[in-house]
Amino acid sequence: LRHAGLNLAEASSGKWTGQMKISKRGRSRLRRFIFLMTMSLVANNPEFKTMHAYNVQVKKMKKIRSIMKLCGKLARILVGMARRGEAYNPPKTLPIQLAA
Repeated sequence: LRHAGLNLAEASSGKWTGQMKISKRGRSRLRRFIFLMTMSLVANNPEFKTMHAYNVQVKKMKKIRSIMKLCGKLARILVGMARRGEAYNPPKTLPIQLAA
């Protein structure tokens, strides 16, 4: 996540604490491609479509915030697939509460 600049950072100074946002200190092109892949997955992949709908409807997230959360999830999935040498496994993608 840090390599892509998708990790969370807080802007704070002294007693003042700001909001948590993505740091954007990584590779901007990698971040752009992960965003485009996530948009495509939300449109075409049933697992990502379900997670996005859950974030927007049940958790009351704004759509772009849900997309950014799914970008982080996609990045973690891709790293896990590369490390283990596995193919994409849909049941592993969904959280436990959505799988049931």
